[in-house]
Amino acid sequence: MSSPETLLRIEGIRKTFPGVVALDGVDFDLRRGEVHVLLGENGAGKSTLIKVLSGVHAPDDGRVLADGKEVRIHGAQDAERLGIATIHQEFTLVPDLTVAENIFLGRQPRRYGLVDRKRMEAEAAGLLERVGVRVSPRAKVRELGIAQLQMVEIAKALSLDARVLIMDEPTAVLTSEEVEKLFSIVRTLRETGVGIVFITHHLEEIAAVGDRVTVLRDGRSVGRVPAGTPEDELVRLMVGRSIEAQYPRTRPGTGEPLLTVRGLTRDGVFHDVSFEVRAGEVVGLAGLVGAGRTEVARAVFGADPYDRGTVEVGGTRLARHDVNAALAAGIGLVPEDRKGQGLLLDASVQDNLGLVTLRSATRAGLVDRAGQRAAAGRIAEKLGVRMAGLGQQVRTLSGGNQQKVVIGKWLLARARVLILDEPTRGIDVGAKVEIYQLINELTAAGHAVLMISSDLPEVLGMSDRVLVMSQGRLAGELPADEATQDAVMALAVSTTNTATQNEEGSRGL
Repeated sequence: MSSPETLLRIEGIRKTFPGVVALDGVDFDLRRGEVHVLLGENGAGKSTLIKVLSGVHAPDDGRVLADGKEVRIHGAQDAERLGIATIHQEFTLVPDLTVAENIFLGRQPRRYGLVDRKRMEAEAAGLLERVGVRVSPRAKVRELGIAQLQMVEIAKALSLDARVLIMDEPTAVLTSEEVEKLFSIVRTLRETGVGIVFITHHLEEIAAVGDRVTVLRDGRSVGRVPAGTPEDELVRLMVGRSIEAQYPRTRPGTGEPLLTVRGLTRDGVFHDVSFEVRAGEVVGLAGLVGAGRTEVARAVFGADPYDRGTVEVGGTRLARHDVNAALAAGIGLVPEDRKGQGLLLDASVQDNLGLVTLRSATRAGLVDRAGQRAAAGRIAEKLGVRMAGLGQQVRTLSGGNQQKVVIGKWLLARARVLILDEPTRGIDVGAKVEIYQLINELTAAGHAVLMISSDLPEVLGMSDRVLVMSQGRLAGELPADEATQDAVMALAVSTTNTATQNEEGSRGL
């Protein structure tokens, strides 16, 4: 039976998809005024469970109770009527609408039958101020960065006055300062009686914000423990085994420079960026959100233009703004937005793995499908991609397995220089270690890795050298034995000189 303080209870929920049992008799409950953390590896069933609660999926069996009464949630409107709001890991905002229009989409305030834009924008401004983000309510969503998009999603959820708030990886793209602002919002909501389901892969966040933890593994609930449970016990519950080293970096000897960047400049975005990455080396690129890290990576790959500077691979200078030249030279890019830029979601695992090698596998207009399938099978097995088969749609894979597919296509292409932009965002601790081991294998084979990450412990644990960007410039370089969180953050908030501060600080880079 549900207690009087129980807002939501799930009993024996089961959900299957073709060839996959996503949920197998899951039990879960949420109390009034608590933060209940939902923990598990990618593919454990967390996203499916919240989609059942938000009305995206109907369960095959089991029941959902709200305030002790059985309910059926057939869509977003049913969830909203029950006071359930969900912030999904993948954003649901409409790019061509304004921030205010997105926050109140379908619920715009009206005056004399027309949308009251003045009131809508004023209310949106109040919500944005509440979550601590400086964005104009009139700004188009497509103009915003990922961290800003996340905060707009949170503002949208707050506008619903939800009794139950489900947050799926809300801190994945936020800086430490933004995370603390979010936690402050979460604590305030908890004090007002809102029940919060909080999904995170950052174990250190659990004790900071959570009350209880339910752990899912292979579609089943395998444990319910206090938020203060030691991290090694949480990991054991998640993956069914102990993980000895969270950052298992091995450092082979380095060779000649494979990637050399000199004076790279894109006016108004980044300025005079120079660095090199040697064979066998992992170079971390750190900095606050908006420092210009991703923009530099995309310019190096040829995806975005730049105004001055040079990019060389193995001593050969590349043509500017030419992805094909970068591909031919052996550069691969794993983008931070894997779904929007790294995958064809409606295509199969096999087709996604073969994207980069499709041209080389084509003769006289015909694709060597058998060869592509065999190669894709080898890579999928090597990476441990959990799937029903190579023909499964990538859209239906968990986030961690999607990331393995993005990396896998570059392994098939034998990229000599691999640029990893937020390679473990939204990925569980078990899958992270697998990706770190893969990075070790790449560098041991003489490849070079440039790794961009907002997860500072990850940068420190896996990098041989750390480059730090601040306001579009390289603020400094630290060898592994000198790279500490304090040292990196000191550089990340620095400016190279007063002129730089005056010139670039006003742009909010």
